[in-house]
Amino acid sequence: MQGILLTRANGILKPICWVLGEIMNGIFNVLDLIGIPNVGLSILLFTLIVYLLMLPLNVKQQKFSKLSAIMNPEIEAIRKKYQGKTDNDSMMKQQAETKAVYDKYGVSQTGSCVQLLIQMPILFSLYRIIYAMPAYVSKLKDAYTGLVMQLINVDGVAEILQGFSNSSRYSSQFTNESYLAGDVEYISNTFIDCLNMATPTEWESLADAFPNLASEINSTYEVISRYNNFLGVNIGNTPANLFSQGFSNGTYLMCFIAILIPVLAAATQWLNTKLMPQTNTDNSSDSTANSMARSMKTMNTLMPLMSAWFCFSFQIGIGIYWIGGAVFRSIQQVAINKYLDKTLDYQKLIEQNKDKAAQKQEKYQEKQKKRADTINSLQDQANRNTKKISARANMAVQPRMSEEEREERMKEVQKYQKNTSAGSISSRANLVREYNNSVNEGGTVSNNSKNAGNGNGSNSSKKSGKK
Repeated sequence: MQGILLTRANGILKPICWVLGEIMNGIFNVLDLIGIPNVGLSILLFTLIVYLLMLPLNVKQQKFSKLSAIMNPEIEAIRKKYQGKTDNDSMMKQQAETKAVYDKYGVSQTGSCVQLLIQMPILFSLYRIIYAMPAYVSKLKDAYTGLVMQLINVDGVAEILQGFSNSSRYSSQFTNESYLAGDVEYISNTFIDCLNMATPTEWESLADAFPNLASEINSTYEVISRYNNFLGVNIGNTPANLFSQGFSNGTYLMCFIAILIPVLAAATQWLNTKLMPQTNTDNSSDSTANSMARSMKTMNTLMPLMSAWFCFSFQIGIGIYWIGGAVFRSIQQVAINKYLDKTLDYQKLIEQNKDKAAQKQEKYQEKQKKRADTINSLQDQANRNTKKISARANMAVQPRMSEEEREERMKEVQKYQKNTSAGSISSRANLVREYNNSVNEGGTVSNNSKNAGNGNGSNSSKKSGKK
C-alpha cells in the first residue's frame, strides 16, 4: 500500500486528487471500451468535465466582478472623502461606509478571494493528475507493470533510470527506506515514475543497455506511445525535446508543432485575461487601488509568457491541459456574461440586497441587545453578591469589646434592672435589649457575663415565685 501512495499526491491535495483521479480513470476506461483509449482525448474531456463542475463557482465569481464594476464609483467616492485622514475615527467611519456599500450590492468584501481559494486546490490537483497519469489511470499503470517486474530483477537498471533527464524529480525515492528494504511495490512505482517521464531517446538507450529485454521494452513503448499519441504527437514528450528531434532529423513539421503548443498556451491565456471584467482605475485618487491595478496589469502580461515557457518545458500533455482549460474558461466567461446580462436585473438585485442588509442589521441589533441585557443582569447579580460579601466582611472585621468594657456594660445592665420590679416583663425585655446592644456594638459577651445575666434573671424569677 505504501508504494501505491508514492506516486499519488499527499497532504491537503490527496482527497481532491483521489476524486479527480477517479474521474480521469473512468473517462479513459470508457474511451477504451469504445476503442479509442487516448490520453490526450481523456485530458480534454477531463478538463471539460471539471470546468463544468466548477461552473457554479465561476458564475459567482463573474457576478461578483460585474457588481464590483458597478459599485466601484461609490467605493472610490468614499476613499476620496477620507483621503489623507489617518485618525482612528475617520478610518472607522470609512470602513463602516465601505461595508454599507458592499451590503447594498450583496457582495462580500472577501467574495472573490473565497472563490479563488476554492478553485486553486482543484487546479493544482488537475496538474498533479496529468503529471502522473499512471498513478491514477489503472490501464496506463498496467501497461508498465509487465516490463517493470522484469526490470526489478536486473542489475544496473536503477543506475540507468537515475541518469534520465527527468529522474531528478524522483531521486529521493531511490534512497527511501522502503526502496532500500526491497519493497517490490515501492520499487515498481519508482520505476514507473521514471519511465513515464522518459523521452523516446531514453527508451532506446534502455533497450540498448538490456538487449535480452529489448523486445519487451519496445513493445511496452509501443503501447504507451499508442495511448499517448495525439494528432500524431507523443504527448509524453516535451516540446523542447520534440523541437530538438525535429531540427536534427530535418522534420520541420515536428518543429512547428513543438512551437505551436506554447504559442497557443500563451494566446489562450492572454484571451482569458481580456475576457475577464476589468476595473477602471484611471481616474482613481487612491494610490493603493492604482498600485493594485498596475500589479494586475503586470500579472496579465506575465501570465501568457509563463504559460508559454511552462508548456515548452513540460510534457505536451500539460500543454494540452493548459490550452484546453484556457479555451473552456474563455467559452464559459462569454456564456456567463451573456447569461448575467440577459437574466440579471441589477436594480432589482440591489433593492433585494438592501432589504437583506436591513434585515441582517436588525437581527444583529436584536442579538446585541439580548447580549447587553444578559450582561447587565449578570452585572446586577454580581453587584448584589458583592454587597452581601462586603457586609459580611465588615461584620467580620468589627472590633470586639475588651473584657473591661464588657464588665462595665454588664454593671450598667444590672444597675438598670434594679430600677424595675424583679421578674417583671419590662425587666426581662430591658435585659434582652441591653444584651443585644452589647453584642451588636462590640461582639459577643463572655460566658461569665451570660451566666451573670442568666443568674440575675433566675434570681428574679425565684423571688417572683416566692412572692
